[in-house]
Amino acid sequence: MRPSRSLVLAVVAALAAGGAATWTAGSASAAGIPTATVVKTSDWGSGWQALGTVTNGGDTAITSWKVEFDLPAGSSVGSYWDALLTTSGQHFTFTNREYNAPVAPGASVSFGFLGSGTGSPTNCLLNGAPCGGGTPPVSTPPTTTPPTTTPPTTTPPTTTPPVTEPPITGLPKHALIGYLHASFANGSGYLRMADVPADWDIINLAFGEPTSPTSGDIRFTLCPATECPGVESEADFIAAIKAKRAAGKKVLLSIGGEKGQVQLTTTAARDAFVGSVSAIIDKYGLDGVDVDFEGHSLSLNTGDTDFKNPTTPVIVNLISALKSLKSRYGNGFVLTMAPETFFVQLGYQYYGSGPWGGQDPRSGSYLPVIYAMRNDLTVLHVQDYNSGSIMGLDNQYHSMGGADFHIAMTDMMLAGFPVAGNTATMFPALREDQVAFGAPAAVSAGNGYVAPAGVQQAVTCLVKGSNCGGYTPRSGTNPDFRGLMTWSINWDRYYGWEFRNAHKPFLNALG
Repeated sequence: MRPSRSLVLAVVAALAAGGAATWTAGSASAAGIPTATVVKTSDWGSGWQALGTVTNGGDTAITSWKVEFDLPAGSSVGSYWDALLTTSGQHFTFTNREYNAPVAPGASVSFGFLGSGTGSPTNCLLNGAPCGGGTPPVSTPPTTTPPTTTPPTTTPPTTTPPVTEPPITGLPKHALIGYLHASFANGSGYLRMADVPADWDIINLAFGEPTSPTSGDIRFTLCPATECPGVESEADFIAAIKAKRAAGKKVLLSIGGEKGQVQLTTTAARDAFVGSVSAIIDKYGLDGVDVDFEGHSLSLNTGDTDFKNPTTPVIVNLISALKSLKSRYGNGFVLTMAPETFFVQLGYQYYGSGPWGGQDPRSGSYLPVIYAMRNDLTVLHVQDYNSGSIMGLDNQYHSMGGADFHIAMTDMMLAGFPVAGNTATMFPALREDQVAFGAPAAVSAGNGYVAPAGVQQAVTCLVKGSNCGGYTPRSGTNPDFRGLMTWSINWDRYYGWEFRNAHKPFLNALG
């Protein structure tokens, strides 16, 4: 939907409960001149997300662009993407990146950001002129206070952003997701892409890894023949990926893994990440990326306590990089994530180093990334393996090895939960179609293996609300629950395809 250009720095009355207040900075474009709009695309009371668009209505290219505006005290800009940001007090200036300028006549480019507080931009300028066109504004302050159109608040605003509609992904309602050891053997043997069975709906190529932890420069190469006898040629690998995609499968680059520590500590590393990942996607013809940051890739700086407005560079830069990739590839871009429970569900008890310090700064550190990308996330499949005991929404500790752990951990993503026990800071539930869970394919694949009957008990409980054992899901029934992920396709083959043979027909039969 195109943003409205009929309003000049106006605030439109809030929509019905569950909707978002919407404002537009900019105005109806005069013929033949560049214009800009800044549109609030979602609002959850204490914060909002905005989309900026620069449109060249002129006859010559815009070699560079600068969109600037003011925010009132108490409001600010947090994460941003597809632009560079400088600030001076309450004045915020976004300028183009190298890939979204110049802007050809008749073309448009966009950028986005997360805002905090309840204020709206004023004094919007594009390259020094009003965003809607015309002459620069007079700096004399108004003699009267402009009326507000925001009605008095009688109840506290909801902290949960509006639920977005499920995107058209081309995936089946219930999907089977697996990792393919494409760059190494790992004891389970190499499997050619062309030989991956058709039952796998998403195939994550393990792994893209950085040249150094902080470089942001991600590389991916096929397993060398010395380690993987029978490895196909690169040309055959690319052709097999093309055939999988033609058959409706999604093939993603999984970035990170156990050994691939990725720390985007600088904007230079962020830019290298976007450029190098894009090059891999383009070279191999992939559908998107899987974020599998483990170990010390993500942690929160001391004092970074608000998951909705993170300030830690490795978090902010990762969000910005993922937004840039989404913007570059559009609606067809597939984004999945495979965090460990330590980085997600542990956030129910502990977040970062805590208000007094001393906690592990990695606790819950995926939460701001998931939250910021919630409208672009295809599937979140937390690794329900290699995990310690984690407290669930029943305030009981749950341990690996049975259906109970899968039910309790997944219910947290489907119901939402207070972060660090603070009911005023709620991590909102994801859509059902965005949630799956990960399980080892076999006893050799990871700690926490559960036999097919236990895995299916967990799915049945989450989808239908039956056979739940001692745990009652707070999320109710979830008929659109996305499915199952496993580490790995290779280990599943090694053990006679137990995971695939048991769970693909089961998922298909769920309806």
